Amino acid sequence: MEKQEILFIGLVWPEPSSSAAGFRMVQLLKSFQKNDNTITFASAASKSPYSADLVAMGINEVEIKLNDASFNDFVRDLKPHIVVFDRFMTEEQYSWRVAQECPDAVRILDTEDLHFLRHARQSNAKNGEQFDQTLLYSDIAKREVAAILRSDISLIISELEMQLLTNQFAINPSTLYYLPFLEEEIDEACIASWKTYENRADFMFIGNFIHEPNWNTVQYLKTEIWPLLRKQLPKVSLNIYGAYPSQKVLQLNNPKERFFVHGRADHAQDTMSRHRVLLAPIQFGAGVKGKFIDAMQTGTPSVTTTIGAEAMSGDLPWNGFIANEPQLFVEKAIELYNNKTIWLEAQQNGITIINQRYSRTRFEDDFLMTIRFIKAQLQAHRQQNFMGQLLLHHSLLSTKYLSLWIAEKNKK
Repeated sequence: MEKQEILFIGLVWPEPSSSAAGFRMVQLLKSFQKNDNTITFASAASKSPYSADLVAMGINEVEIKLNDASFNDFVRDLKPHIVVFDRFMTEEQYSWRVAQECPDAVRILDTEDLHFLRHARQSNAKNGEQFDQTLLYSDIAKREVAAILRSDISLIISELEMQLLTNQFAINPSTLYYLPFLEEEIDEACIASWKTYENRADFMFIGNFIHEPNWNTVQYLKTEIWPLLRKQLPKVSLNIYGAYPSQKVLQLNNPKERFFVHGRADHAQDTMSRHRVLLAPIQFGAGVKGKFIDAMQTGTPSVTTTIGAEAMSGDLPWNGFIANEPQLFVEKAIELYNNKTIWLEAQQNGITIINQRYSRTRFEDDFLMTIRFIKAQLQAHRQQNFMGQLLLHHSLLSTKYLSLWIAEKNKK
């Protein structure tokens, strides 16, 4: 198998302990390391203490600049066979430079989730009415769909999002690839290491607070769910974890109400495994939620909403309950917390979901083979997506010349 030079351009340096997006990026990096490929990860963002040590993983790290011709020199010298853009904003910034300097490189967009879908649901959640489809056709949608069209292939993490793009936005399916989280299967040794029902206590929620749906969920837990739930289970606590909590998040901590805000969990799965039930009444969002993957991998059942569980379990039963109305949500949370038999059934459902829908062995090799095929037939592949070529030719010119103008301005 021919060794490939692969370039990842990150919106941020991945933080797998902080967000599902960071964990997803590390999974992709590991997948592309197969066959002794050389991987370079480049980003214009600043690192944090929680950024993954990519060098220790055998990945080259390069700091790049926005709106600077030095990137052209860098990518021209690197000569990547494949370039992966981390979210559509990165594609907007750099794809025209990649196309200019390395026209034969396969350009892959990792969407993470559809940002325009999440923003549309967030806008709709403010008025509490039935979802307004017209909110999908936003400026963010135009930018994100344009980035998808310009790319040779876009990675989509949710089957629902695949259907939305092909049915509602008429995207050519040959330019989309469904790639969920790539997880190790849960085996008997893993199950034997889990804490038992009796050795767990309390409810919990976890989520990166930079991500607006997580902050909204904690507010909803505080005002709608927990007042009802603690009346029924007065000796039980609700523990809130998440990276980057702002002061407004920390101020929700209230020991008298047994509502505890802990901030970052250094080891999310270890923290989760101490608690009996994950509560996640998510009101808006998109994609696949990493917190539920962690829950299933630690044998932790959950109660969530339709949007929270969206596209995750397919036709399989959820590892707990799905409830949208507050009173029903509370009833199901109590039932799952108090009934060991139901709790164990939910735990088993989570095992089945991970092993049948997220197993690395089910997806990784086929994905890498598809990328190799596209690389070998790149011109023919691009001819099937002529609209994307038009967009690359025309729509990115505005971004290109704005970037060049900023670069000239910076010289002064």
